[in-house]
Amino acid sequence: QVQLVESGGGLAQAGGSLRLSCAASGRTFSRYNMGWFRQAPGREREFVAAISWSGGSTYYADSVKGRFTISRDNAKNTVFLQMNSLKPEDTAVYYCSAGGRSVAYSGSDYMRPRSYDYWGQGTQVTVSS
Repeated sequence: QVQLVESGGGLAQAGGSLRLSCAASGRTFSRYNMGWFRQAPGREREFVAAISWSGGSTYYADSVKGRFTISRDNAKNTVFLQMNSLKPEDTAVYYCSAGGRSVAYSGSDYMRPRSYDYWGQGTQVTVSS
């Protein structure tokens, strides 16, 4: 069982930056693939970024590529999402997720919400123009 708690959301101006953190409980965090998804009002949850359990591979949605960076610190059981050059369309609730313990996902696996077993409660990110 893994519990995930996101933090770091808030209000930012367009062009600004925020850094989201996701703290995980449990001793097996380092064996899980981790993902960030977001959901805006009236829209489906969408993939943002993911990192393999080894940390050796990262994946990004085209809409955030070059602006967002995902990373993990297994010693601190934490995954991060550094968001730069924020745009109003980045406004959403951001969710951290964990899945596929010790499983080597394909690229498309990372992008599917059903690939993840555990989810945080979400943190609101609002970007003003």
